Amino acid sequence: MLTLSFITGTEPGKWFERFRERTRHGGLETLDSDDALALLIDAHADLALTRLPDTRVDETFHVVELYTETPGIAFSRDSFLAAESGGIDPAELEGEIINWSVPDSGEVDPAAVRDALQVVAANVGVVIAPRPLLKVLSRKQVEHRPFRSAAVTRIALVWRKDADSDAIQDFVGIARGRTANSTRQAAPKRSAREKTLARQARRRGEKAQGAKRNPPGKKPGKRR
Repeated sequence: MLTLSFITGTEPGKWFERFRERTRHGGLETLDSDDALALLIDAHADLALTRLPDTRVDETFHVVELYTETPGIAFSRDSFLAAESGGIDPAELEGEIINWSVPDSGEVDPAAVRDALQVVAANVGVVIAPRPLLKVLSRKQVEHRPFRSAAVTRIALVWRKDADSDAIQDFVGIARGRTANSTRQAAPKRSAREKTLARQARRRGEKAQGAKRNPPGKKPGKRR
């Protein structure tokens, strides 16, 4: 069994499905969290899909970066910013109340973003955060757009170097786009029942091929 925690704002469902279909590691347990790394550090998870930068990630961890997130800005649908169909420039926010924005450290607190969006929903101010996170947390009264000139965040898989495993390596491979036919993908171990069913299917196929070559009432041709 592999236990994976994933940070709010990510949607890794397709990876979960592929892992369950392609591997035999006793299943996959997933934990959605505002602090996926904390669950890894506290040994509640074997692997974390988390947001970087994060000062808690040190040399004791393996880190595989998967993609960067587009910076975004959220505002009330009644805001003058709603008229913009493209990205928003910082200059357009002059005099605007900023309820929350990505700090200089680049670290994002999903819980703080969620609270700030409640204020935005009341038509007060804006929130600047990774756009995928805004997409997940925004209510109907809130819209979001790309935001120019903001800190770029990264999504990565993180796990302890001293707790590596075939299951973790298989999930990492799937997240990085490894196909089912890749030689680096661990071959699923079949149960005795699966092996028996495969043999029976193979024998049926051989019989069908034999009947095709020699249909009833037709004698095999003589060789000269």
